[in-house]
Amino acid sequence: MSNIVQSDEKLGELILYVSKKSAFDLYFGATKLNKILYFSDFFAYGNWGQSITGAEYQHLKLGPAPRRLQPVRQQLVLDGFLAIQYVQFSSGKKQTRTVNLREPNLSLFTARDIALVDDVIQKLGAFNADETSELSHRYVGWKSTKEGDTIPYGTIFLSDEPPSPAELRRIQELADELTAAIA
Repeated sequence: MSNIVQSDEKLGELILYVSKKSAFDLYFGATKLNKILYFSDFFAYGNWGQSITGAEYQHLKLGPAPRRLQPVRQQLVLDGFLAIQYVQFSSGKKQTRTVNLREPNLSLFTARDIALVDDVIQKLGAFNADETSELSHRYVGWKSTKEGDTIPYGTIFLSDEPPSPAELRRIQELADELTAAIA
C-alpha cells in the first residue's frame, strides 16, 4: 500500500474488505464502518488477547472510531483504492459510503480474523447507523470515556450489568475456596 505507514496497513486493508462485504448493505455508511471495525478489533482482543488491526480507537459522539481512520481512508482514496460515495436520503440525512476499487490484501489476516469480521458484518446487517451507534454506546469502553479519549482494549472485559445469580454463586464458591486455601 503506497504512502501509508506500515502500522496503518491492516486498518486500510480491513476498510477495503468491510467496504467490499458491505457493498449491498443499504445501511452501510461511515458510522457503520466505524462500528464494524470497532467490534471486530475489540471482540478479537476479548477472544484472543490481540486486536485484528492494532488501531487505537477514540470516543466520538456517535460511538467508537479508529483514531487514524480519516488519514488512512484519505490515503486509500488518493491511491485510487477506495472511493467515497455520498447518498442523500429523503429524511435529510446523508450517508458517506466507502467503495473498494481493488481487492483487499487478505494475506495480512488469519482465517480466524476474517471469520470474526464476517460474523460482525452479518450480525450488524439489519441495523441502520443510529441503531449500530446506539449498540456501541452500551459498552463500558465508550461509557467510561469522554469525547476524544482513547478507549482501552481491556474495557471489552468490563460490564456495568449486575452479576447474575449464577455468577454470584460462582463468586461465592471462589471466595470459599480461597478462604479454605489460606486457612
